[in-house]
Amino acid sequence: MNPLVYTRYELLRTLRNRRFLVLSLGFPLVLYFLIAGSVRNVSNLGGSGVSGPLYYMVGLASFGTMAAMLSCGARIAAERAVGWNRQLRITPLSPRTYFRAKVLTAYMMALLSLLALYAAGTTLGVSLKADEWLKMTGLILVSLVPFAALGILLGHLLTPESIGPALGGGVSVLAFLGGTWFPIPSSGLLHDVAQFLPSYWLVQASHVALGGHPWPARAWIVMIAWTVVLSALAARAYRRDTGRV
Repeated sequence: MNPLVYTRYELLRTLRNRRFLVLSLGFPLVLYFLIAGSVRNVSNLGGSGVSGPLYYMVGLASFGTMAAMLSCGARIAAERAVGWNRQLRITPLSPRTYFRAKVLTAYMMALLSLLALYAAGTTLGVSLKADEWLKMTGLILVSLVPFAALGILLGHLLTPESIGPALGGGVSVLAFLGGTWFPIPSSGLLHDVAQFLPSYWLVQASHVALGGHPWPARAWIVMIAWTVVLSALAARAYRRDTGRV
């Protein structure tokens, strides 16, 4: 199977799933207007240094894009359940191409979610320079790399029945600890825990967009460490799955 043909098939299949598109894009938008609408005139939310609409725009972007990236795991689990993965293994399609298509599809959904939230943010007064939009978007996309590896890992460990609750609960916990719903305190246990989570640095992209301090060395170390560990676990889970009779 031609790699480009398979990737195109994955992208089109996702776009044609209307229920998935509506829920994936609509849910973060509804939450954004409900939460950010009440603080649209707040210029410094909880001492974060950013306005209420901007803070929650990036916060809900972290929620929506994390869910989009992890959704690749749900598709992998479903395909494993019906034996589609085994059928693909007897074709010339390489595992690298298979996973690349899944990650690209997840990134496509993440970008659509970002664009939808950006548009919603402008309606509540969010206004940034072109380079600030680009910096924020680039940093958010970098932050999603470890979540792609996590999605692949869960897709090979869980069944279609269990992966839904696992993804929903996992995204909710990471969003909470990362500061999606409220600014993380500058000290204390919650602050210390958040420093070691990729979801926290994803939300912090808003500070970079406003000309604040760039990611410290700790942020890059956290992102790289999570990516390396989760990628290694995902590769191990894949080898274990393919080794089954």
